[in-house]
Amino acid sequence: MSLNAERSYKMKLRDVENAFKYRRIPYPKRSVELIALLAISCTFFLFMHTNKLNSRLKEMEVKLQPSEFSALGLTGNHISGHDAGKHDDINTLHGTYQYLKSTGQLENLDASQLNNTPKAERDFIFYNRLEKTGSQSMTRLLKHLGDLHGFSTFRNIVRPSRPMTDSDEDERDLVDQLFELGEYGAYVEHANWVNFTKHGSPRPIYMNMIRDPIQKVISAYYYQRHPLIFAQSLMRNPKKRIQTKKYFDTTFNDCVRNREPPYCVFDAHNPFNGDWRRFSLHLCGNSEICTHFNSETTTQIAKMNVEREYAVVGSWEDTNVTLAVLEAYIPRYFANARSVYYSTTEKFTINSVSHDTHLEKDVEEYLRSSFSFESSS
Repeated sequence: MSLNAERSYKMKLRDVENAFKYRRIPYPKRSVELIALLAISCTFFLFMHTNKLNSRLKEMEVKLQPSEFSALGLTGNHISGHDAGKHDDINTLHGTYQYLKSTGQLENLDASQLNNTPKAERDFIFYNRLEKTGSQSMTRLLKHLGDLHGFSTFRNIVRPSRPMTDSDEDERDLVDQLFELGEYGAYVEHANWVNFTKHGSPRPIYMNMIRDPIQKVISAYYYQRHPLIFAQSLMRNPKKRIQTKKYFDTTFNDCVRNREPPYCVFDAHNPFNGDWRRFSLHLCGNSEICTHFNSETTTQIAKMNVEREYAVVGSWEDTNVTLAVLEAYIPRYFANARSVYYSTTEKFTINSVSHDTHLEKDVEEYLRSSFSFESSS
């Protein structure tokens, strides 16, 4: 509204006020009360209706989150194994298909619009791998494919320990180092998502692998208690605490049931991340909000990054689908990935520590509640 129009509008309001003020039009007291009551009632019902519409809108936003459809080739997430039987769940392949079909969106789906690879400004893969998601297997597969297709795979040195997030200066140093590596290569490291364009560098091809968050922490629990793995961690970090026999013998179920700190307390206030429980962290970034455990905001930022930035986020729980999507979306690097993987699967099965995945009912209920947002990533 222009200034003159606004002034004219105010003048009209003043004229109306003056008319009632000076003409003294008589209004019975009861009529005034009735009008006031009617106005309050209308305001209340309007508020209730708006609130209901807002709730429905939020529900639709959740349903329409494209990042939920990722590793299926729709964008870049995965279908968790524990959801496999929920045919009407939007997070399952069947549920996604039925939802898109019922809303008429299936006919309008265009794979080219869902592929983020063409958005990359540089022919270089940035694989900031999540721990305990089979990332070493993917790293070895990438190395093998690099030998076949002629690209190099780079890894950083393993640090004894590292902070949960990197500073802005550390981010910039990493971006500069990777830029010096040139084109047609892949970089692999346990790192959080980095906004390359923020540091004046061309955007790479982002990829990652994920896993059911609860199965991920169970795997981490037994992995860290394996004698060989624990000995290797001591060699890297001699200051690491020597653990008692109880530490190695306690089952995950007993540890969680007894809420043994800090390893088995999965409340939001627990700052411990030694088991890499912050599933959304690597996909969220290095901001302080990304360090929050089981945070709805952190999870939404991670989903947004997956949807907008990542070419593929797959899962070994859906091996064939993931490899097929990698072949289709990042073909220069993953051509013939399935035939290479299935011809010598044993080469790519490493760091696999056998353990009991069964959860007691009370333990599972506690974990499902503790990972309510992390599990929706």
